[in-house]
Amino acid sequence: MEQPENIEVEVAYAAGPERQSVIAVRMPAASTLEHAILASGILAEYPEIDLTRQKTGIYGQQRPLDTPLNAGDRVEIYRPLAQHPMEARRRRLQKT
Repeated sequence: MEQPENIEVEVAYAAGPERQSVIAVRMPAASTLEHAILASGILAEYPEIDLTRQKTGIYGQQRPLDTPLNAGDRVEIYRPLAQHPMEARRRRLQKT
């Protein structure tokens, strides 16, 4: 079975509840997660993205930038947490 020459993937980023982007990108079959992010142009739209610090993934599973992509993958760029989840839970419990 022959590999397709190009694949289509999506690159997703949510800068906040009111500002999100999902960009479809057509890439060579041997592309990585980082290639898709760069080709999408999302870094120009969201200059606050720092790929050296922010985590990335595919469909909610954290993956490094050199991960090879498959057709239909959804590449995600994750925002840093505003606070640790356990600390947020503690604060919610203290309010009740």
